[in-house]
Amino acid sequence: MKSRKNLTRFTYETAAFEGWRLCVSRSGTTFTKYFSDKKHGSEKKALKAAEETKMRLLKIVDHSRRVNGKLSKTTIEKIHKLLEAS
Repeated sequence: MKSRKNLTRFTYETAAFEGWRLCVSRSGTTFTKYFSDKKHGSEKKALKAAEETKMRLLKIVDHSRRVNGKLSKTTIEKIHKLLEAS
């Protein structure tokens, strides 16, 4: 499968990790989460989990308040909780 916007596929023969990396940067803050094929059961299931998390993350960011052009501390904490739960 090919990479998609904000999602990168990691498949290495010599590495222990195979899966998807979600990476979103907004207003000077970068959020990253890895979705392992092994943990989710398959490549497609890991991709689905990554896409669902990406959509929820972007919804939070798009509807959030900015303080001096940056995301508020509350918004950043909310996103970190989302990423931990996924």
